[in-house]
Amino acid sequence: MSTRPQNGPLTADARPLCPSAPLYEGSQLLGIVKQGGGISLLAQPIPVTPEFVETATAHGPAEERFRFVNKCVEKGCAKWGAGGCSVVAGAIARIETAAQEAILPTCGIRPSCRWFMQEGPMACHACPQVTYFNYEQAA
Repeated sequence: MSTRPQNGPLTADARPLCPSAPLYEGSQLLGIVKQGGGISLLAQPIPVTPEFVETATAHGPAEERFRFVNKCVEKGCAKWGAGGCSVVAGAIARIETAAQEAILPTCGIRPSCRWFMQEGPMACHACPQVTYFNYEQAA
């Protein structure tokens, strides 16, 4: 599949970024889960160090408190279907119309974001409302 971000083509070895990835090798911190729900997004993702992983996972799944970004694995993800990510489609369906018209939130990954490539600006309005849920751990 050939996908192009707004500021130019992806290189042959680059893949779009998933803005709601689990914590695994290569992940970067994208945001912090707020107490009342939703995400406080960072202006730029921060590389995750082994020390961060150790500390963040000491008190349960890190995804319950943080949001991570990593390469989109497309068909390797349980939430991939019909040629796209079902997470963002569901999130867009839940946001209020007023929020859809607001200025886009600051984002350090927009040019290479899977959700933005798939859904455009609507994905950006829904993004801060999405928290990660590990379906494998829940099973």
